[in-house]
Amino acid sequence: MSRINDVGGMSGFPAIIEEPDEPPFHADWEAHVFALNGALIKRGVYNLDEFRDAQERLPVQEYLAASYYERWFAAIRTLLAEKGVATPDELHVPHD
Repeated sequence: MSRINDVGGMSGFPAIIEEPDEPPFHADWEAHVFALNGALIKRGVYNLDEFRDAQERLPVQEYLAASYYERWFAAIRTLLAEKGVATPDELHVPHD
């Protein structure tokens, strides 16, 4: 079964625009999410396959609306709840 991230051969998506000299992170929080994910994997809380699967399981609308690191953060929160590390309430991020 295909998931939303499997867009090979699909039409209707805009062209990818590469930014010259693009920084690895556009905001500090992205670097924090990157570091947090690495630390959680290194500590054995989850593995890379589980992390990728958690991203791919995001609801279609959420996946398409999220930026790269927003998907990472959503996957981290999902896995922390599924692994019993934190409750969904503890992981809730209020939206403005």
